[in-house]
Amino acid sequence: MSLLAVRGLEAFYGDFQALFGIELDLDAGETVAVIGANGAGKSTFLRAVTGLLPARRESILFDGGPIGGIQAHEILAMGIAMVPEGRKLFPSLSVEENLRIGAYRRRPGPWTLDRVWSLFPRLAERRRQPGTSLSGGEQQMAAIGRALMSNPRLLLCDEISLGLAPVVVRDLYRALPGIVAEGTSLLVIEQDIGQALKIADRVYCFQEGRVTLSGDPTTLTRERIAAAYFGA
Repeated sequence: MSLLAVRGLEAFYGDFQALFGIELDLDAGETVAVIGANGAGKSTFLRAVTGLLPARRESILFDGGPIGGIQAHEILAMGIAMVPEGRKLFPSLSVEENLRIGAYRRRPGPWTLDRVWSLFPRLAERRRQPGTSLSGGEQQMAAIGRALMSNPRLLLCDEISLGLAPVVVRDLYRALPGIVAEGTSLLVIEQDIGQALKIADRVYCFQEGRVTLSGDPTTLTRERIAAAYFGA
């Protein structure tokens, strides 16, 4: 049974339909990447999964149970946490306080402050600083750490490489296998196709709110990916 199973998911902003019949599976211990250009529906998909957009109840299953349309805080308590695009740290709080906020609906599990400091040592050095005084890469580490503090079974990462230097992106992606090793499955939304294909067990391509390609990244040719991505 898939940990996350999406079946015929549709999503709307008022009268505008943004997602059309999305089908997606993620197994426990798996890393799935969703790629696609701006406006493809990737972030909308995460908003639906996390309860920030209405969805038909049976269109999203988590560990076999329907969660479509459930309130966001309930979904977090079930074990789905999101690292939002743009980090969205609390500017009035220190790095450590931002992390502690992530534990307010904490589940049993391995992720503690010490474990986050171990994953991202630079955060430990800056734990008393305001979160927004960090570099872009350090803020992204803090956003990931904050989500991990809830001990999620599934971590959703929305464009974690956006606006960051390539060397910083490499550091962030090197941390992801350690997260999976602790028992957390990953769903990564990414425009950087190269990074996505390197870490994913399975990849889905969205275009204009539809899945245009899915499969094992080792079997997908550049030509097929380009056609799915750009609609060529």
